[in-house]
Amino acid sequence: MSTNTLEIKKNGQKLNGFTPSEIGDDHLYTGLETPMKADAFKLSDEEKKERIAILFEEIMDVIGLDLTDDSLKGTPKRVAKMYIDEIFSGLNPVNKPKVALFDNKYQYNQMLVEKNITFYSNCEHHFVPIIGKAHVAYISSGKVIGLSKLNRIVQYYAKRPQVQERLTNQIAEELKAILNTEDVAVIIDAKHLCVSSRGIKDDTSATVTTFYGGQFNTPEKITELHNYINN
Repeated sequence: MSTNTLEIKKNGQKLNGFTPSEIGDDHLYTGLETPMKADAFKLSDEEKKERIAILFEEIMDVIGLDLTDDSLKGTPKRVAKMYIDEIFSGLNPVNKPKVALFDNKYQYNQMLVEKNITFYSNCEHHFVPIIGKAHVAYISSGKVIGLSKLNRIVQYYAKRPQVQERLTNQIAEELKAILNTEDVAVIIDAKHLCVSSRGIKDDTSATVTTFYGGQFNTPEKITELHNYINN
């Protein structure tokens, strides 16, 4: 894990210095990289869709659905297309957003904050949605990035089976690499349907994860950042 701050809150309680046994199996943090097979891209996207459609049709058949029904017979192909082209498109590096940087001609040397970036992801433990908002901030080291690209970076990493802690760090590390600075912050506030729709069935709790790097890893900057976000 990065030496920068990763703070986790669940049901309003801070979980710094967490362990898997303390948090539970729905929030295991196994590493920065999304677990992928070495031959993950051996099949083309179209081949993957064909295979997923066959397998999902089998799942539907096993649970007892009538696949001859007009409402259901197209579902396997729809699910396959959704998996590859939409909700898991962030697994394929060819979909990584192209980012152009610009000189910081305005000499703006304070924090820039893009808040309330809505995203939809999926829990990798149960494949049910994670719905939330991301707030990202950075201090320029001489270059700036287009605002829409900040949104696209969040969406790219969200569109894969995820763990919120990993998603937070992946966004932060990508911004650090692109902007060539440690002065990056990421805050994610999200609801997990694996908590609200199954298991404990708690529909009121939310999970907050944060990454504070460089200048942001001070009480003063954290307070300033939160003031921007909450106003």
